[in-house]
Amino acid sequence: MRFVVSSAQLLKNLQKISGVISTNTVLPILEDFLFDIEKNKLSITATDLDTTMSVEMDVESKEDFKVAIPARILLDSLKALPEQPITISVDETTNGIEITTDNGKYKLSGENSADFPKEPVAEGVEEVMIPSSVLNKGVVKTLFAVSNDELRPAMTGVLFQLNENGITFVATDAHKLVKYNRNDINGGNASFIVPKKALNLLKAVVPNNETEVAVQFNKSNAFFTFDNIKLICRLIDAKYPDYNAVIPKENPNLLTVLKDDLYASLRRTSIFSNKTTHQVVLKMAGSELAVSAQDLDFSNEAAEKINCDYKGNAMEIGFNAKFLLEMLAALDSNEINIELSTPNRAGIIRPTEKDEAEDLLMLVMPVMLNN
Repeated sequence: MRFVVSSAQLLKNLQKISGVISTNTVLPILEDFLFDIEKNKLSITATDLDTTMSVEMDVESKEDFKVAIPARILLDSLKALPEQPITISVDETTNGIEITTDNGKYKLSGENSADFPKEPVAEGVEEVMIPSSVLNKGVVKTLFAVSNDELRPAMTGVLFQLNENGITFVATDAHKLVKYNRNDINGGNASFIVPKKALNLLKAVVPNNETEVAVQFNKSNAFFTFDNIKLICRLIDAKYPDYNAVIPKENPNLLTVLKDDLYASLRRTSIFSNKTTHQVVLKMAGSELAVSAQDLDFSNEAAEKINCDYKGNAMEIGFNAKFLLEMLAALDSNEINIELSTPNRAGIIRPTEKDEAEDLLMLVMPVMLNN
């Protein structure tokens, strides 16, 4: 049993799904790709039992067959080959694999495809179609705010919330929160939590264009299908916290500032901040914003002033610079608004320029001032 394929095309498709494979797996078969050939179509699958990804491509083959091939050695050998047609032959009885190129032969041991885990079946699913650009943006804008705390499983993923107002993506780690809403998606009424690993894999392959992504989901799994790629992931079975309860409604103080100016100032001053709290202090009055940081343990301090437009009472508030920098990096707008109430309540960051169909809110908790 054999098939012929372009080495570069095979490598490109394998790299799309290779991120699924974990290095320290319980089952050796999980370190393999499953190759399934049917009518000159090759389907390649990788799984870690929680996340399964597959990709389809055209090949030349006279027979239909399946085999599991070790991922690491296959990827490494393809990376070292120049672009050329290669022939991969499989011994039906021993699962031995031979790769033949223009000037060489390489042999490795495959495994029985019957031992490869079966992928979850889409039963009793609801479906929503989302343009890939919207899905990409929703994931990119929220993923950085996901928690790593395994004791709070709901917060280790992104909440997808579908209702008559469109789709909302939410992520929080209790220190920061991001809520991204689109009102141009009609998705019925449902919500589910997608784990971080699956979204990182999705973010890497979802094109930022108008390709339609079919998103199907039931109580246990979500299925993302687009182009020649399919991603299936086990959903997080937990109740998402009531995020609306922590968003302050009354924020009479409004700071408008150029994003790049604030970002650059934070990067410079945060170098001098305490390495545990990363605290920076924003002091606002009229058209001036003072950004300062200090580390009393080492007598380090920094202070800068930047132009802004501030409406409200003069105010001094502390934030974790790392959180602010992450949020600003995820914003596309040239100018941002920061809505504030008091120094001990959360600040809300919004872009001043945005698409009519979207609404983005970022919330960051303050750090209590040293004095």
